[in-house]
Amino acid sequence: MLNLTSLKAAGLLAGALALMTLAGCSDDAQKPASSAASGDLLSQIKARGTVTIAMEGTWSPWTYHDTKGELTGFDVAVGKKIAEKIGVKPQFIEGKWDGLLAGLEAGRYDLMINGVGITPERAAAYNFSEPYAYDRVAVIVRGDRNDIKTMEDLKGKSTANTISSTYAATAEKYGAKVTGVDDLNQTFELLLAGRIDATLNSEVTFVDYKKAHPDADIKIAVFTPDIGQVGIPLKKSPQTDSLRKLVNDTIEELRKSGELGKLSVQFFGLDITSQK
Repeated sequence: MLNLTSLKAAGLLAGALALMTLAGCSDDAQKPASSAASGDLLSQIKARGTVTIAMEGTWSPWTYHDTKGELTGFDVAVGKKIAEKIGVKPQFIEGKWDGLLAGLEAGRYDLMINGVGITPERAAAYNFSEPYAYDRVAVIVRGDRNDIKTMEDLKGKSTANTISSTYAATAEKYGAKVTGVDDLNQTFELLLAGRIDATLNSEVTFVDYKKAHPDADIKIAVFTPDIGQVGIPLKKSPQTDSLRKLVNDTIEELRKSGELGKLSVQFFGLDITSQK
């Protein structure tokens, strides 16, 4: 049987434990809910001081290397503006198209800025920004070809594009057989060598290629009926919502100030930043 002294001691001990428990609860209640904040991608970017931006680096005038070997292009300029808005430095990471979206989904990149066309399938898999450019797609053939005058004429023809691109999907939609390539240069090499019948690509890419290769015997046979929307994909997660909002705000500010259109004219020779 416990004596009075023992009971008092037990009571004091119980009271002390209760106070400690309450103090612990109080401390936890006063701590900020940091778990959500730490998972927010924009917060992570600001903390590390850099935003990682994936692109090919071989698709002029979107992303390419100039005569000095420096990475440049319309998308590089847009990426720098977004980094400036965040208040960090841009870190451009180059790779082949097929691996860029996969790397974005795996969290290796924060953004992909590479003339990415917005499709229902991609919109279901990624968080896209609002369109920052509009893509008029051309069917490009050699100068001596006159048998492709409509999109339906692609049926049974051979084309070349990166397999997961919207251009390849459009070519297949009209019955063409698509050969997979790594980059734009390989596409035009196959076309000029007569190893494919046509290729689908952006009108501005055709204009830029002809500017760099004025003797290239290629022409636009026909345009696709729809104008594509170009956006910036992010990983599909609530953690990217604040970054997506900042990207949209940046695009809107650049559009309203006229700077986005000026960048387009600088790199493309025409303004493709508004739907006409």
